[in-house]
Amino acid sequence: MRAQVSATAVSRTLHILKTSGISFAGLWERLSLYLPLVMMGLLAVGTYWLVRNTPASYQAEAVRSVNHEMDYFMRRATVKTFDDSGRLKTELFGTEARHFQDTETLEIDQARMRSTSPEGRLTIATANRALSNDAGSEVQLMGNASVVREPMQNPDGSWLPRLEYTGEFLHVFMNEDRVKSHLPVVLKRGSDVFSGDTFAYDNLDQVADLKGRVKGFLVPRATAGSAPIKPSR
Repeated sequence: MRAQVSATAVSRTLHILKTSGISFAGLWERLSLYLPLVMMGLLAVGTYWLVRNTPASYQAEAVRSVNHEMDYFMRRATVKTFDDSGRLKTELFGTEARHFQDTETLEIDQARMRSTSPEGRLTIATANRALSNDAGSEVQLMGNASVVREPMQNPDGSWLPRLEYTGEFLHVFMNEDRVKSHLPVVLKRGSDVFSGDTFAYDNLDQVADLKGRVKGFLVPRATAGSAPIKPSR
């Protein structure tokens, strides 16, 4: 009975298609016109689902790992910077240097820096590791950090005493002639010795700012006419 009903339904469907002038080939041709739209819709839905279900932490971690990568390194490196007139400002030496493009910084092992002011005063800085920007205007010294400004005679015959700053961290601003640290620093000015928990020195203003547990050891001034300590070579 069911087979008889089904056969009757199929016969009626075929009769309707024939009477309406629609063939199976024509029907498939019409449906195929909408097939690309259906496929594009399915692709868009699938893409949206993948984006929604991708963990954000993996994506951020991948970006970080790609961005902060060394783009070149040098062994027994020497980096020199010059002013606008072509005068040599600083020389930075190290056993190995690594450059990072994303931060535009140069990381140097066993760093040693020489800088000469326009007046001719020599400054020497050393540290286990240094971090410099590409312009060489800022240098962070880390581990056994030391900055020494050698004594210099002024045009009027007076002498600027030897200055030395030592600590585990020193941040040197070359263009502004400043040094600062958020860690303890020992300052030696000639024979005088000072120490503090934090440190800031402005060479242009000739002012040293020590904070925290500050200590000082002052030596009486030398008699007039006594010669200062000459710069080391």
